[in-house]
Amino acid sequence: MGFEYGYSQEAPETLVLWEAQFGDFVNSAQVIVDQFIVSALAKWGQTSRLTLLLPHGYEGSGPEHSSARLERFLTLAAEGNIRVASPTTPAQYFHLLRRQARVAKQRPLVIMTPKSLLRLPQATSSIADMAENTRFQPVLSEPGVDPSQVTRLALCTGKIYYDLVGHPDRPAHPGLAVARIELLYPFPERQVLELIRSYPQLREVVWVQEEPRNMGARAHMFPRLMQIMPEGMHFGYIGRPERASPGEGYPAAHIDEQNRIVTTTIDLGEPISQYPRKAPGDR
Repeated sequence: MGFEYGYSQEAPETLVLWEAQFGDFVNSAQVIVDQFIVSALAKWGQTSRLTLLLPHGYEGSGPEHSSARLERFLTLAAEGNIRVASPTTPAQYFHLLRRQARVAKQRPLVIMTPKSLLRLPQATSSIADMAENTRFQPVLSEPGVDPSQVTRLALCTGKIYYDLVGHPDRPAHPGLAVARIELLYPFPERQVLELIRSYPQLREVVWVQEEPRNMGARAHMFPRLMQIMPEGMHFGYIGRPERASPGEGYPAAHIDEQNRIVTTTIDLGEPISQYPRKAPGDR
């Protein structure tokens, strides 16, 4: 990674990609990330287009095969120093790389790249998505949902979207809408607000993730969502409890946890809300 970072500095017109095989690769490169990639702009006024491709997604494999430590990059994101994204379609990935290569404002880009989505039939794009819709979309809403019936909005990022919308019981719950946050930093405030306002009966927003509570994007998204949500709206979390290790590393335990996360999100009979967005003056 140090070599690729130096190359991207010396050849700013190029798009340099560094791909990790699994999470332990980027763990070993953390010194370069901390010392140069995320802080060089603040320390020395230097930046680059260096793009990190980090496989991320929970499929029941070992811990480092599941997590690229998304939470670390979001913790290090400040003052517009980097971009962090998790595209879920080929078109989104293509337009994200295209924008990174062409945008005038150079910043390192961290992409949580998928593994199982590379062969998932639902994670496909049409030629029109690639050629006619030429912009990367920071937020993607779930198609085919009647906005007038939605009472719970599940926000997520990455692969778990397909677990949620592909569940056999999903069609039986028209009060649920699932949306993907494809750009995590900079936080797409305007697009998220537009999404929330598009559901007139919305009462609850939940953040859903595969990662444990102390990992993933929860800590990054929580205060930003709480700040912009309308008064009276409730916010909840669905995911794994706090853990020291990113993944179970045991397929049976992984399947149980994954099923619990998905069914809890879909089941509108039980409120998930934990934190109401209080009106001014409330205590």
